[in-house]
Amino acid sequence: MLLIESQDVQISFGHRMVLKYNQLNVDDKDRIGIVGVNGSGKSTLMKLLSKKIEPDEGNIQLYSKFSYISQLEKPINQTINDEVASRFKISKNWSDTMSGGEKTRFKLAQALSLKKPLIFADEPTSHLDMEGIELLEKHLKTFKGALLIISHDRMFLDHLCNKILEVENGKIKMYTGNYSDYEIQKKKEVQSQWLAYEQYQKEKNRLKTTLEKTQGKSNGINRSPKRMGNAEARLHKMGGQKAKKNLDKTVKSIQSRIEALDHKSKPKEEETIAIDPIQPENLHKKIIIKGQWIKKEFDNKVVFNNAKFNIYNGDKVAILGANGSGKTTLVKMMLNECACFKISPKVKIGYYSQAFEGLNNETSILDNVMERSIQSETFVRTLLARLLFKKEDVYKKVKVLSGGERVKVALAKILLSDSNVLILDEPTNYLDIPSFIQIEKLLMAYKGTLILITHDRQLITHTANHIMVIENKKIKSYRGTYKAYLEVNHNKTNKNKALEEEILVLQNRISEIIGKMSMASEEEMKLLDQEYYNVLGQLQILKKEQ
Repeated sequence: MLLIESQDVQISFGHRMVLKYNQLNVDDKDRIGIVGVNGSGKSTLMKLLSKKIEPDEGNIQLYSKFSYISQLEKPINQTINDEVASRFKISKNWSDTMSGGEKTRFKLAQALSLKKPLIFADEPTSHLDMEGIELLEKHLKTFKGALLIISHDRMFLDHLCNKILEVENGKIKMYTGNYSDYEIQKKKEVQSQWLAYEQYQKEKNRLKTTLEKTQGKSNGINRSPKRMGNAEARLHKMGGQKAKKNLDKTVKSIQSRIEALDHKSKPKEEETIAIDPIQPENLHKKIIIKGQWIKKEFDNKVVFNNAKFNIYNGDKVAILGANGSGKTTLVKMMLNECACFKISPKVKIGYYSQAFEGLNNETSILDNVMERSIQSETFVRTLLARLLFKKEDVYKKVKVLSGGERVKVALAKILLSDSNVLILDEPTNYLDIPSFIQIEKLLMAYKGTLILITHDRQLITHTANHIMVIENKKIKSYRGTYKAYLEVNHNKTNKNKALEEEILVLQNRISEIIGKMSMASEEEMKLLDQEYYNVLGQLQILKKEQ
């Protein structure tokens, strides 16, 4: 069933054309992920399709009721029912004092509870912790209607989408499949474009060479040998007129063929800027940060109670935990060198936070990064180019940069400093996917110790070799990849479920035995009594295993 139909749409802001496309339809089976660089027009497209704004030209028909989730707008209704609030682990009443994650959960819960056949979601995973993202995925997977989602979370798009809509240079293009499928198709598309361009250039050059040779032959007919007299020269020229006419005709034919060639533009080259892995000073110590008997509380709320952990030299650590579990608190205690931490004397920590404290707004990108760099300006410029700051861009002042651009400058400044331990608190917020991928590659290649607080599962999957989970006021460590951690956790969850089921069976059996005892004979009572203590013993053993 068709939910949205649009044709010949165009919209501009001032003199800048933002979007222009011929046709875009959405039906009830579509689950579309909208991708593109920051500022490409993704949110504008969503507002157009939802009729929040009108195009300058074209026609958009919206045939369906819908829910719209935006990070910037308050929910239409300020209350949700108890059952939905419980499923999303959120208060049933909206409050402006809620955290960012709580507000996002409330909006998502409300949108899904309305059960409208279409949901628009603009960056729905923003501010959500890992549990919140997984909870959202679970509910959206079971949602029966159509989805239009703007997201920079590649794993989220992989799990939910059957189409990807790319917004680029004011144009749109639809791809079938999830984000990984889209990446494969884009790669093949670019390869085909290069092949077509090379074939076009080859044929064009061949025709040009033939044209030049034919033109040269034609011009040569007009020339007489140097020793030939005037009368003989005139006869020579007259004799060659027919041949020249034929050659000139061939020249025109070749020119027409060149003009008739199906022009192929040179594909946009994806620059692969090589850069040596950043290798800070080696610490020559096995354990570089040790936390023991960590205690912390705020306003009588206990955050850590005798927690402990070790971070080894060269580790790439991902710190996981629900919103409010104490991830940032742990990092700040580490930075302040609280007594419960033992930090190797040679450790030099580079800290990134979303406040961008280390940036000077009044100076240029290059000056900001060079301020603490232990690398040459050539190396710095190469890294900045890798982060899509090219040529004169490096002279832009920080104060004119977007949020995503500031993130990249702050990270570059830390990466190129003399730090040998990086602590990055949500480093990928505000980044579009191309920028995200470049940051991810740099962190994967980084040779120092890395401590990450992030909810992006793709980044954790590609970088981390040590998982630290804050849970029940303690810190649990898993040596190994995120995938291995998930498998351990999944097996543990399944074991717990099996234990719970066994415990329930035994508890029910005890209830049955007690019920039978009230009506049993003396002989039956002995057997029931013996069975009761056997079952009770099994129950106590299983409860200890929980």
